[in-house]
Amino acid sequence: MNSRLIFLLLGLAAAWIIALNTGRELAFSLAYLLTGIVVGSYWWAWNSVRGVVARRRTRSRRSQVGQYVEEQFEVTNRSFLPKLWLEIDDFSTLPWHSASRVVSAVRRNGTQRWLVKTLCMQRGHFRLGPVTLRSGDPLGIFRRERPLSGTGYVIVYPPTVEITSFEPSVSELSGGEARHRRTYQVTSSVAGIRDYVTGDSFNRIHWPTTARLRRLMVKEFELDPTADVWIYLDLCSSAAAALPWTPRPPESPIFSSRPRRKTGVELPPSTTEYGVTIAASLARYFILRNRAVGMNSRGRTREFVQSDRGERQLHKFFEALAVVEAVGDLPLADLVATDGIRLNRNDTLIAVTPDADPSWVAALQMLQRRGVNSVVVLIDANTFGSQRTYDRVQAELLASGIPLYCIRRDDDLSTVLSAPLHQETR
Repeated sequence: MNSRLIFLLLGLAAAWIIALNTGRELAFSLAYLLTGIVVGSYWWAWNSVRGVVARRRTRSRRSQVGQYVEEQFEVTNRSFLPKLWLEIDDFSTLPWHSASRVVSAVRRNGTQRWLVKTLCMQRGHFRLGPVTLRSGDPLGIFRRERPLSGTGYVIVYPPTVEITSFEPSVSELSGGEARHRRTYQVTSSVAGIRDYVTGDSFNRIHWPTTARLRRLMVKEFELDPTADVWIYLDLCSSAAAALPWTPRPPESPIFSSRPRRKTGVELPPSTTEYGVTIAASLARYFILRNRAVGMNSRGRTREFVQSDRGERQLHKFFEALAVVEAVGDLPLADLVATDGIRLNRNDTLIAVTPDADPSWVAALQMLQRRGVNSVVVLIDANTFGSQRTYDRVQAELLASGIPLYCIRRDDDLSTVLSAPLHQETR
């Protein structure tokens, strides 16, 4: 109950007491006036949120850090009375999603629409909604609200950087034996011929067989005989490091005073965020070059993406990396030792880790003896507020001949990962 209503009720009670005790016409007129104001205002407020329909439409349920989430809101008044003002209060969890606003003068059977564009600054899985509708009488005495329970979700992918080359290059990665596994993609390995079914593309039709059998026949393909690339992301909590960081609201590129990275956003000073961005960028690099890529990590839950290729595989990677956190209790050494036995000869394992414990290097050396190639992307946790020594790790990697990239805070990831390997190992 607001102060305006309390004052009005006290005045109404006083007016009726004076009118009943004095019997004067002016006192009764004042009492009737105040009574009419209270009753009329309450009736108006009660009807202010009735007959109002609010809708929200999200153009895409997926976005990426550095890109926009767009939502279209629509408010329709189906009541016989116009709405002087309507307050839309949104409770979305997407950071900086300013969808709440006040809509004025919605006439009878009228509709108002507006578009909300939010620059995504953090990866994750966020809720859109619910919405609470508020309104009241013209005098502001009574307020009514109506919750609308409709909610949606949007997943924000991690940012990626453009990698022009990566050592060892794609052409230098070893091949393997044929997998004899069917795939919907067109490859150079034809496995057989079958009848055409609805949805098959015309470039799969085998015309000589079609002409001979007088019915449409299409080719079946197998995966190319190339080795897979596996990205092992270290999400052990004991290996992670981070500096205090407060997210800042997005700025317009025209009025922005701080420089933008090539990722388009400012990465938080956390080894986890750097590792996720590196893993996503490497997955994109190899998938765009038609390599089969898989991922293995152990955070809050196990995030395992079976090796495959194509745009669909890239979306699987991004969806898995959008929600991972460095809260696991399994060190990288145990992850490589337990899950690395599934890797085939000539597969390539890319380890992304800030861990200074050399035990995971020994695990990579064991895989190396089995013919599994390894590449290490080492995130220097000393630049993220930690105190660690990487001398033994770097020495053992150098002695084993395992390629090493060293990433430090504020490094341009695109330049560092694309640089020749002998310039980056230090």
